[in-house]
Amino acid sequence: MFNEHSLIAALRARSAKGWITELCAQVSEKGFILTDLLNLTLYKEAVIAFHAVWLLDTLVENDLEKHVVNIDEFIHYSSRITNHSCQRHYARIFMHFTKAAHKSLNIKSKLAQTDLEPMVERCFDWLIDPKVKVAVKASAGEVLYNLCERYDWVAEELQNQLRFLMQNGSPAINATGRRLLKLLQSS
Repeated sequence: MFNEHSLIAALRARSAKGWITELCAQVSEKGFILTDLLNLTLYKEAVIAFHAVWLLDTLVENDLEKHVVNIDEFIHYSSRITNHSCQRHYARIFMHFTKAAHKSLNIKSKLAQTDLEPMVERCFDWLIDPKVKVAVKASAGEVLYNLCERYDWVAEELQNQLRFLMQNGSPAINATGRRLLKLLQSS
């Protein structure tokens, strides 16, 4: 089983292309304590924190059904993240779950039992903060769009924020904004 120290060593020993996929397979096979990995996403050494959250994102994406039971912990840890590179992966984790809720009854049920307002607040914080990177904003916008049915007030506020971001936005944020605005207007 991987503990915090062996996880740090593995995250430091980055090797060739595809190493995160290999590490994900090893961690899945040998096992790990989720809290150890979550704590490493807050690690003082930015590269270790980034690799830890990248691993977490990959583990979650590979088995959403298994990890949905930990959604509360993911929301909690996301509020403590200050590393912008780590924010991207937490936003992606939220995006995976909220998107999968349309296809999986298990994920939909778990999300329905969970207070997702802290997730909504976190995503709006990421959209508003000028220091947050475009990739984080794009994923946060996707999460918020996915939660419009649950929280009807989100649609209007998301539209306002997207329009504001698009005024001086990069090509990436403008493309995401146009697509999400089109989806919001059609629903």
